[in-house]
Formats: sequence, structure tokens, C-alpha cells
Amino acid sequence: MSVVTNNDLRCTIALAALENVIDPEIGLNVVDLGLIYEIDFDEGGTGIVVTMTLSTPFCPMGESITGAVERVLQDTFTGAVVLVKLTFEPPWSYERISEAGKKFLSA
Repeated sequence: MSVVTNNDLRCTIALAALENVIDPEIGLNVVDLGLIYEIDFDEGGTGIVVTMTLSTPFCPMGESITGAVERVLQDTFTGAVVLVKLTFEPPWSYERISEAGKKFLSA
């Protein structure tokens, strides 16, 4: 699982914060699930664009998950304007789950 970014340090901070966003149906965070595809930061530091997916296009918790992603990043990067873009290309698959996530799910 890798996340595309234009700022490695800020992305590391963002991903650490996003580990607190849990998919309520699966019980695993969005980072370990591999739902986060890209995080870009504008040069002024006030804008963040997150490109992510959901485990299914019809995920009933989609709004809740994307809203939590937005809130966590706004709290982490005070004053930032966060835009969450959903994509289903490429579609999410089990292979995107981190090793830690696979261990969690198999327990």
C-alpha cells in the first residue's frame, strides 16, 4: 500500500492522523484498509486534497467515513481547507490492505 503525495513529511503526519478514522462496518482504519490513494498539499499549506476510495461504491457508511477524513485532517492541520475526492479507479481490493490490517482482520 502506497500513498501518492507531493509532501512526504506532511503526508506521514496526515496518515498517522487518519489511522484514527475507522470504517465502522469493518472495524479497521482507512489507512490500513488501503482506502487512501493520494494526499496533496498546496504550497501555502492551507489546502489539502485527499483522493480516496471506499470498499464498495455503494458503501452505506461512505458519507460518515469521508466526513471523518475531512474533520481529522482539519483538526491536524489547523486552518486547512480539506477536499475529499472519491474515486473508484482503480477499484479497491483486498490486496490494498496493509499487513497489519490483514493480521487484524484474521484475528
